[in-house]
Parts: sequence; C-alpha cells; structure tokens
Amino acid sequence: MIRKILFMSAFLYAATANAQSMKEWNDSLAVINRQLSIYPDSLELQLNKAAVSLQLLEWEDAISTCNAILEKNKNSMPALYYRAYANNNLRRYEQAKNDYKSLLSMAPRNMEARLGLAYTYTKLNRYAEALDEAGTLIEMYPDSSMTYAARAEIEKEMKQYEPALYDMDEALKRDPGNKDIIVSKVELLLIMGRKQEAKTTLDDAVRKGIPRGTLLEWYAKCK
Repeated sequence: MIRKILFMSAFLYAATANAQSMKEWNDSLAVINRQLSIYPDSLELQLNKAAVSLQLLEWEDAISTCNAILEKNKNSMPALYYRAYANNNLRRYEQAKNDYKSLLSMAPRNMEARLGLAYTYTKLNRYAEALDEAGTLIEMYPDSSMTYAARAEIEKEMKQYEPALYDMDEALKRDPGNKDIIVSKVELLLIMGRKQEAKTTLDDAVRKGIPRGTLLEWYAKCK
C-alpha cells in the first residue's frame, strides 16, 4: 500500500490538485484539446494534457504528449517527470530511470523525482542504488516522514526487517497520525511474527483518532 503512495502517487500534479471523477477528467481533456486546436504550440496546455492523461491512466497518450514537449524544450522538468511516471506504469523501467536522472541533473533536490528513481531502481532489482537514493533524501529532508518511510519500504523488500522497523519508527516520529505508515509498520511486524506488537501499534493508532473500523483487517491478522 505505502509503496504506491510513496513512489507512484507522491507527485502533486500542479494542474490537477482536486479529486475528480473519470467523466470530469475526460471533460477536462476535451476542453484542453479544444484549446490546443487554437493554440497548438502552447507548452502549458500540452503539460496540462499530459497531466490529465495520467489521471485517466492513458500512459501512451501522456508519453506522446511529453515527447512533443521535450522536442521543443528538452529541459522541461514536468514533461520528464510525467514521462517517467507513465513509463514506470508501463514497466519500462530503464526509460523511466533515464528521465528521472535527467530531471535530477537539473534539480537535485526534487523529492518526487528522487523517490521515483528509488522506486525504479527497486523494479530493476538495483537495491543498493535505491537505498542510496533514499539515504540522499533523508540527508536532504531529515524532517520528512516520507523519506524514512521510503527507505523502510526498500529495506523491507530486501528483507532487512530491523533497519526497516527503525526507519518506520523514525517516520512515525515525524508524522504520528499517518495511517498508511502505521499500516505499513503493522505489515512489517506481522512479517516478523510480532503479532502482539502489531496489535499494540493498532491500539495506539485508535487512541490517536484513527477509526477502529478502518483497521479491522489488520486486527484480524493479529489474532
């Protein structure tokens, strides 16, 4: 669960901040296409189109639009990010990696791109490099819960459970009420066979205000 949030859905689309239905996204795309018929060279409109295509899960369309943008402006960081995101969803990890690295060469502190690159390295089974990216993020953003949670997920995939648990706790120190991180910690404790600690973690979450009903699946696994 948390891997998707951290790596694949971490990016905040500037043009698509509000949740919409698929029909509304399709309507938005139709409006953008009409505007592009009038202003076909508008990079802003093309970026908006790529962003909406991602929301519609139309990966190839998003890539095609980004390719057109990058032909005109090879340093367009949003287009590089969108294309990398789409390629990751199409399991074209080498292409995604290359775009993330290009973006980071221009903006080394871009958190979303570095998270995306770390995720991509895990899909390429290059875990040492994924850990390096997560470690760099922690150095850059030591107060961010997301950076610690990201490294914990990589460590969990590597079956380095104790370091993962340490990083998960560090993440929760920075964001104690984050349900996704709490659930990820519970998952980790269950993998480690520590059911009582997992239940205690759930009980603490309920005391902090997370509805018990949303955690019933995890309580059941603690029995």
